[in-house]
Amino acid sequence: MNTSAVLDILLQGLETAAKLAAPVLLTSLVVGLAVSLVQSITQLQEVTLSFVPKAVGVAIALVVCGHWMISEMVAFTSDLFTRIPGLLGMA
Repeated sequence: MNTSAVLDILLQGLETAAKLAAPVLLTSLVVGLAVSLVQSITQLQEVTLSFVPKAVGVAIALVVCGHWMISEMVAFTSDLFTRIPGLLGMA
């Protein structure tokens, strides 16, 4: 196994992690921004008003994108397993 193979695996892992985290993070960002805007307009500063909508939004994002996220993880993992013989010099 050489350095370029390790860097390639690392790059693919980071790319996969970013793709999997994007729907949850973007949903949380949008919901948090909307709630903050409503709170600043109404001058209502309640902590639970910020937390609960974000938790609901993230749960909905996980339900909607969950199947895609799992299939991406399985594809990445099976790609790694198929590359093991080549990385060890057996192929």
